[in-house]
Amino acid sequence: MTYTRFEKARIIGARALQLSMGAPTILAEIPKDMIDPVEIAMLEYDENAIPITVKQKGIKA
Repeated sequence: MTYTRFEKARIIGARALQLSMGAPTILAEIPKDMIDPVEIAMLEYDENAIPITVKQKGIKA
């Protein structure tokens, strides 16, 4: 599914917050030098591993 830039930012931000509060990473292989939660969240987003969905309203014409 394609997300808008705002939805993408919200998903990555929410996941980064979870990671910073101690949530386990979803991916098995994360480089050991990668400690920034935002970078890890972006990596998980690129791998389509984040279990967060977005409800979109119908478009009114």
